[in-house]
Amino acid sequence: MFFLVYSTIYIYMHAYVCTRMCVCRVLCTQFFFMFLPVSATDKWGRSIARFICKHGLSYFPVTLHVEHYQAFDPKTAYVFGYEPHSIMPLGAWTLMDLVSFMPLPKMKIITGSTALYVPFMRQIWTWLGSVPATREKFFSHLADGYSCVVCPGGLRETHHMNSGSEQVAFIKSRKGFVRMAIQNGSPLVPVFCFGQSDTYRWWNPHIKSLSRIATALKFIPVIYWGKFGMPIPFPSHMHVFVGKPILVEKNGQPTTDEVNEVHRQFVIALQELFEKNKAKAGYPSLHLQIM
Repeated sequence: MFFLVYSTIYIYMHAYVCTRMCVCRVLCTQFFFMFLPVSATDKWGRSIARFICKHGLSYFPVTLHVEHYQAFDPKTAYVFGYEPHSIMPLGAWTLMDLVSFMPLPKMKIITGSTALYVPFMRQIWTWLGSVPATREKFFSHLADGYSCVVCPGGLRETHHMNSGSEQVAFIKSRKGFVRMAIQNGSPLVPVFCFGQSDTYRWWNPHIKSLSRIATALKFIPVIYWGKFGMPIPFPSHMHVFVGKPILVEKNGQPTTDEVNEVHRQFVIALQELFEKNKAKAGYPSLHLQIM
């Protein structure tokens, strides 16, 4: 009896000490990365980013399909409208200059600013080529010759996600990226990723107040999990299809009608890209809902 009590106390004390040690290590690591400088051109960081892209893309795996490869000019800055956002737009990394699949030497991914405030994660996202989703950053990078990948649906789209035979693209009212493309004279490129929604499982409580709070704080308004209940994505074969660039005429002050017309062209091109390739990607019965 004494031995049983002693063993139980020992196990609990050992677990307590181990837990404290783990918590301390995590906090120390986070504290270290809070003060670690963030630089997109850091050689060590870029090497880590290349390693992540190389092994991460083969983990799922991800296949890139470019329908009009010759239509892309390395000297032109493009705006890639990537859908869907899903929990994380993981397939978007196939477009980056780190993997050299696209003939474009300068690429950036427009990312929600919240992801760039978290210690450690901000270093990873920055090394991978992410920049804050602000109008100033978006405009300046296009002006500097960087092609930019943006998910028009954003975090709001995750609130409308469905599992099964329907895919949602929350882009009806999202026209800021179109206006930005016109102001810079950057061609718009529709991109759709099949299989990305299967990389995580999620539960959507469908609480309107939660959606409002999530929008205000810029975090995903659903509960999600990956392998082992952790934020490690499930390996799901993704197919990223890149459509033909939509040429736009540069206009620093586009009218509402001009923006609406180019936006209409983009939505049609995205729908056609989806319908034409869903069977090839293995989703013949999938339906795309534009919201």
